[in-house]
Amino acid sequence: MAGDREPLQRDGIVEAARQLVIAGGLEALSLRRLASQLGVTAPALYAHVRDKKDLLRAIAEVEFDHLVARFDAVDATDPIDRIRAHGRAYVEHARAQPELFRVMFLFPPEAIPADVPEEARLPGATKAFAAAASAVDEAIASGALEVDDPLLLSLTLWSGVHGVASVLQLGVDLPPELEEAMIDDVTDRIIAGYRPGADRS
Repeated sequence: MAGDREPLQRDGIVEAARQLVIAGGLEALSLRRLASQLGVTAPALYAHVRDKKDLLRAIAEVEFDHLVARFDAVDATDPIDRIRAHGRAYVEHARAQPELFRVMFLFPPEAIPADVPEEARLPGATKAFAAAASAVDEAIASGALEVDDPLLLSLTLWSGVHGVASVLQLGVDLPPELEEAMIDDVTDRIIAGYRPGADRS
């Protein structure tokens, strides 16, 4: 009975949308399907979400919060060790929920110097990028890395681990030990290029 249903709340709508994406991928999410899942009409959702884009933003914000929590859980005082651990945490997050990972990157962090439309900006994305970049800044300040452009290095490290995460989501049946080696190797090779005395010519 309709009277027995819990009142609609935004958090519950977002979680139901997350579950649809987990089960069927990004393409499975529509307001009509979500309303059916919740036992309401589609117009009833509009009191809580503006449109599908607003819903995707909310899902991405939750996922970036989870990624930041993974970064915060890294227990490494050495900034180089923390950079490595952040790379591993990033790939592990992508592997845990690949479909939700796709939603996250509809919204780039504001740290990237690009003309990002206002509706694509997401505080959680910026927070996650800043959390990872802080380890890079500390490594530079400690003298462990020599970098003219810290943002470039942060973007390069992100590109490396994002590439590994994307490859591992292709469904290629790689040996587990090779997958693990890829995660560390891409970060270590980038770091090696910025060590004091490294030849970057």
